[in-house]
Amino acid sequence: MNDFLKTLLNIRSLRAALRELSFEQLVEVREKFEEIFAEREQQETKLREESAERLQKLAEFTELLKQAGIDPSELVGTAAPAKADGSANKAKRAPRPAKYKYIEDGQEKTWTGQGRMPKAIAEAVAAGKALEDFLI
Repeated sequence: MNDFLKTLLNIRSLRAALRELSFEQLVEVREKFEEIFAEREQQETKLREESAERLQKLAEFTELLKQAGIDPSELVGTAAPAKADGSANKAKRAPRPAKYKYIEDGQEKTWTGQGRMPKAIAEAVAAGKALEDFLI
C-alpha cells in the first residue's frame, strides 16, 4: 500500500495532513472528493443493475427450460469444457526440425539452430571449423 493510501485510510494521519491546508483548500478537496465519489457510486450502481438483470435473465431461461421439460444441467454437460488455464485458443507449436548434426561423446546428436549452441559445435567453430559444416 502506498503512503498516500495509508494516509487517506488512517484518520489520525489524514487529520495531520489536512491541518496543513487552508480552509478554502479543504473545501476544494471535499468538492473534488464528492465528485469522484459520485462517479464511482454511479459505476457501482450500474454494475449491480447489470448483474441483477443478468441473474433475472438466467432465472427466466431456467424456468423456460423447465417448462419445456429440459433440465438446465443437461445443457451445461453438452458444452465443450473450457480449459482452466485460459489456453483454449493457443495451439501448441510443432517442434522445429533439426538443422545441424554433430558427434558428442561418441553419439550423433542434432541441434535445431535455436537456443544455445551445443558445446561440441561451439568448440569446433572456435577451432576454425565453419557452422555450415554441421548442416544436415
